[in-house]
Amino acid sequence: MASFRLFVFVATLLVALALAAPTEKRNIQKRSFKVPRSLNPKRKRGPNGADAMRKAYMKYNIPGGFIDISKNSQSAKEGLKINAANGTNGTGTVAANPEDNAALFLSPVSIGGQTLNLDFDSGSSDLWVFSTQLPDQATQGHSAFDAEKSKSFKLMDGAQFSISYGDGSGAAGIVGTDKVDIGGVSVDNQAVELATAVSASFVQDTNTDGLVGLAFSQLNTVNDGTKKTPQKTFFDNVMGDLDMPVFTADLDPDGTGVYEFGKIDATKFTGDMQWVAVNTTSGFWQFESSSFAVDGKVAQNPNASPAIADTGTSLMLVDQAVAEAYYSQVQGAQEDQQAGGFVYPCNAKLPDMSFAIGADQMATIPGNQVTFAAVDDANTTCFGGIQGNGGAGIQIYGDTMFKAQFVAFNGGNQSLGFGAKPTQ
Repeated sequence: MASFRLFVFVATLLVALALAAPTEKRNIQKRSFKVPRSLNPKRKRGPNGADAMRKAYMKYNIPGGFIDISKNSQSAKEGLKINAANGTNGTGTVAANPEDNAALFLSPVSIGGQTLNLDFDSGSSDLWVFSTQLPDQATQGHSAFDAEKSKSFKLMDGAQFSISYGDGSGAAGIVGTDKVDIGGVSVDNQAVELATAVSASFVQDTNTDGLVGLAFSQLNTVNDGTKKTPQKTFFDNVMGDLDMPVFTADLDPDGTGVYEFGKIDATKFTGDMQWVAVNTTSGFWQFESSSFAVDGKVAQNPNASPAIADTGTSLMLVDQAVAEAYYSQVQGAQEDQQAGGFVYPCNAKLPDMSFAIGADQMATIPGNQVTFAAVDDANTTCFGGIQGNGGAGIQIYGDTMFKAQFVAFNGGNQSLGFGAKPTQ
């Protein structure tokens, strides 16, 4: 009888252990992690205002207006062509100086055991990379992913992606899944898009080996040849396994900084964080911003365009009337077609710029953080980090804003948090 009771006890214990065990092996534990955004020592060319404007305008299909994109368009026509139907063949030329193609900022991402430096872009939702299926000249200055060297890559039959910009430039290619590791946290079957065709202007003007899209997944461009089949972003895949369903952007004045997933570090900002609900209809981190202030003097923007928080854009593009109102308070400022935007004497005193977060709150960019770059080698004329959107119907709040504000992206309740960074 004793042996029978022992048998029943052991059997019961084994059943209990079996029930307690997880039904599938999880490779992510509840946690948070950081990803650095570092300057690339191989990049010899500093920031350029006209290039930054051109890239932002192309990204959102904004007509050139006073910005001359004709050279960029011509390089796209003469360079690598996109075959949108199958995303395969491409030949052409690239910039003569490879260091001009190199990434300005580096954020390491491991895909199938291969490390690439990708742009963390809250203004898009594709994880796409330069691949070895591109011609060699297209990958100069970039790292290219080789699917044949990854033991975990799996091709998605028939799947393709295509990203196009206002001047006809862009990237296209095939789609697969692979193990993607960011900051020590991995997703085993993350959708990865491999560029097999990319325009010359994309090679020259982008500052990455590809993108990690951090907007909402419905914006993803993957399709099966007949209809869209959006794939989940890396953030959507890991969000439920984080301590908090958030990621934050903490950029320094030189553009370096840290992205942190799963945590809001309260030591990075002063006072209380201000929150605003996000409209996800378009797939962007979009919110209302219908008033502004120059040196504390509040003004309404009655025909305000919706605003987007975009870590993949260098500048802050506001409605044209807002930009004009701001620079009317800067002595010597003018809108210069050759420079590509608003410029002013580098010794000019710049006022603070505040922008609305929803209906009742405002966030401020100190005047001493507005300048983006010098226009000339003598540092006499400077290019503003706040520029007009050319009547595009959208305001794009990029790095100029992120350098002054610690921003939290909450995917759980679909909101944005803004915290004023300590005075630099």
